[in-house]
Amino acid sequence: MREGAAGRRWVRRRTMLLPFLLSLFCPALFEQIRYKIPEEMPTGSVVGNLAKDLGFSVQELPTRKLRISSKKPYFSVSATSGELLVSSRLDREQICGKKPVCILEFEAVAESPLNFYHVSVELEDINDHMPKFMHTSSELQISESAQPGTRYLLEVAEDADIALNSLQNYKLSLSPSFSLVNKEKQDGRKYPELVLEKTLDREQQNYYRLVLTALDGGNPPLSGTTELRIQVTDANDNPPVFNQEVYRVHLPENVPPGTTVLQVTATDKDEGVNSEISYSFYRDGQVFSLNSKSGEITTQRLLDFEEIKEYSIVVEARDGGGLVAQCTVEINIQDENDNSPEVTVDSLLETILENAAPGTLIALIRIHDGDSGENGEVNCRLDDDVPFKIIPSSKNSYKLVTDRPLDRELNPEYNVTITATDRGKPPLSSSIKVTLHIGDVNDNSPLFHQASYLVFVAENNPPGASIAQVSASDPDLGSNGHISYSIIASDLEPKSLWSYVTVNAQSGVVFAQRAFDHEQLRSFQLTLQARDQGSPALSANVSVRVLVDDRNDNAPRVLYPALEPDGSALFDMVPRAAEPGYLVTKVVAVDADSGHNAWLSYHVLQASDPGLFSLGLRTGEVRTARALGDRDAVRQRLLVAVRDGGQPPLSATATLLLVFADSLQEALPDLVDHPTPSDSQSELQFYLVVALALISVLFLFAIILAIALRLRQSSNSSATGCLGPVLGSKSRPVLPPNYSEGTLPYAYNLCVPGDQAKPDFNFLTSVGDYPATQDILNKDSSSALLTSILTPSIEADEKTFNQQAPPNTDWRFSQAQRPGTSGSQNGDETGTWPNNQFDTEMLQAMILASASEAADGSSTLGGGAGTMGLSARYGPQFTLQHVPDYRQNVYIPGSNATLANAAGKRDSKAPAGGNGNKKKSGKKEKK
Repeated sequence: MREGAAGRRWVRRRTMLLPFLLSLFCPALFEQIRYKIPEEMPTGSVVGNLAKDLGFSVQELPTRKLRISSKKPYFSVSATSGELLVSSRLDREQICGKKPVCILEFEAVAESPLNFYHVSVELEDINDHMPKFMHTSSELQISESAQPGTRYLLEVAEDADIALNSLQNYKLSLSPSFSLVNKEKQDGRKYPELVLEKTLDREQQNYYRLVLTALDGGNPPLSGTTELRIQVTDANDNPPVFNQEVYRVHLPENVPPGTTVLQVTATDKDEGVNSEISYSFYRDGQVFSLNSKSGEITTQRLLDFEEIKEYSIVVEARDGGGLVAQCTVEINIQDENDNSPEVTVDSLLETILENAAPGTLIALIRIHDGDSGENGEVNCRLDDDVPFKIIPSSKNSYKLVTDRPLDRELNPEYNVTITATDRGKPPLSSSIKVTLHIGDVNDNSPLFHQASYLVFVAENNPPGASIAQVSASDPDLGSNGHISYSIIASDLEPKSLWSYVTVNAQSGVVFAQRAFDHEQLRSFQLTLQARDQGSPALSANVSVRVLVDDRNDNAPRVLYPALEPDGSALFDMVPRAAEPGYLVTKVVAVDADSGHNAWLSYHVLQASDPGLFSLGLRTGEVRTARALGDRDAVRQRLLVAVRDGGQPPLSATATLLLVFADSLQEALPDLVDHPTPSDSQSELQFYLVVALALISVLFLFAIILAIALRLRQSSNSSATGCLGPVLGSKSRPVLPPNYSEGTLPYAYNLCVPGDQAKPDFNFLTSVGDYPATQDILNKDSSSALLTSILTPSIEADEKTFNQQAPPNTDWRFSQAQRPGTSGSQNGDETGTWPNNQFDTEMLQAMILASASEAADGSSTLGGGAGTMGLSARYGPQFTLQHVPDYRQNVYIPGSNATLANAAGKRDSKAPAGGNGNKKKSGKKEKK
């Protein structure tokens, strides 16, 4: 208890001296905090106020979290007061052994910000160990012949304390024959020697018991005793004598067991048994062994300088008479570099932000080397080229700090190898690898994969369709690399921007909100932004140009000629004397599309006289193709189609009314005085009905004639080609199934004899083995001639045909088979039968021409014998079997010439001329 109180008083005295010492050693305060306390202080004792000495206030303690970093938990820090407390037993002798100065060094760690402080606590020795002899008693033989003054080495006591508290002297119990002398070695240790004060007489007293006491210098002093048992032996005049009183040797610590250390030698002048010497250790040896005959000392096990640096051995030489001599062998162990440095890393930061400034503290590195001198001096370094460095902090302590800026995107982590090398020869080293993780900060802006985007979108796109996608990347992690897209600018109206396009914030896909119209909006510009979610957020912009491609969605629009508000059409007057190539008028049209979709071409769909005018394919100019003839109609009508170049093409039509006249007064009668012509559709239907009726009569007559010829059993072979097998005499004529309806089925072929001079119609029944679809109109088949034909005269004029049933609109001809005067100018490209006023007039003209030809035999069509007045283009190869509907198997021949004549006969006047002036017609044209 007195020792503990004394220790506390000493601490209080040290605390009072602290301000004075701080003023003297203020520069060193920032490097190391030193305390001095006695050993064996109770657990919980206050060493000092560490927080105050480091300059921390009590309010800072919760945030700074001051703690102790040490291998062994000798000390701790109070979390409330910041005092340094004893946390385990402090036994100086156990911690430092015989070291004259015992210092415990450790690191104090403070957080927020992280820092390290070197603290050392010196343990002062207290007298807590008494001197102790190894044996409680020892035997000593002294010859009675020993001379006074002879000295004998006695057992040495051991005291674990140091300085004054260690062993100071020895005392011997009172005896008239012996005294004690205290002697000191070079290292300061005391050892006792027994001195013979007077000659002994074995006969008087042969045995002595003395008490040897060892005392230390403590207050109060402590002591230890051992009993000396002295036996007086018979005289042996000469004791052994060693060559040296003290033997000193230096021995490396890494010598193997069995190595000879040295050999001690003693001599004895006696003879015989009294001169025979045997060697032994005064105390039992554990590390070394001694040859009792030779005095050779060898090692028994490995030596370790770090455990024991010096050995002191007492060797006895005893002769045969019992005389003993002693010497001391001092063995100094020399340190060898046999301990590699030990590297430990403490308080390592888990993550280092990539924006950490150079010099940022990362970890504390502690180095320990068990060797001494140069062998224990250690250098610490980093092996790799990394952006870190090591700076010394205190003795055997280093700080790992950043050396240059970091970039997580280049290196997300570093494997740092810390190597510690001592200065021994050869040097030893050890390494430790530390993985340093670099934390991400938002230091990279998003980067678009393209500098700009050019997008092509076809017009009339479906609303909601994806038209483009922008993409950007950000090498940062987490929210720092999470990108969202938005539209921040456009050349469109801000209010209507969102009705045109939107962008998906996550994928960068741009969607059209409406269908684009190339004619209204041909292109627009967007500025898209990619923005990350960092704090602060970084962004990048990119330009997106959207081009709306044209599609053929606008039909051509005719600007001229145009209808009047009342629905009437304008007419153009053409002079009667107009030469070929005369510019009559021009069709003007526009197309709202662009490019190829707006490339217009002009085509004649219908014309009163297809060969009279020509139309410029690209210009739309209407010019006369030939001079006006007497048989040409005064009034001409052209139906012009304007097509664009799109796929599929779109078109519009324009109606041109042309009047041949030299003056307006000449043109007016044709425009006003004539009665309104009958409906062309009705006229065409009337003509078709008359034609069908006539053909039915002719067919019936031909059948009757064929039956009559068969009954006569005519042997004329020329008829077999058309009639086929002859029917039986009692058989009824074979008629078509629907003959009663007055129509001719398409399965009955028309045959024309090759030698017939007149164009007659002959109808035959398809019977027997002959196919109904066989073409027998080939004029080259001489074996298929009709033996008996009917040749009725066809007489007709304009008044005969007043009404005509409308044609079947399902009748289709190919381009090569289409009836007409020019083959290509009449009708549309699909091959439909003309169904308009002007084609009806042409058909009427063709029928009238055929009737006139049959009546007067002066046809201008002149197709040759056996061609029925057809043009060369419609020769015998044209058969009715090409017509898909039997109701339409009527062919009415015609030509340009007969068309002109028929027109003249129908109008009963010469064609009127015109002067080229334009006037509005007196009636609305039917379309």
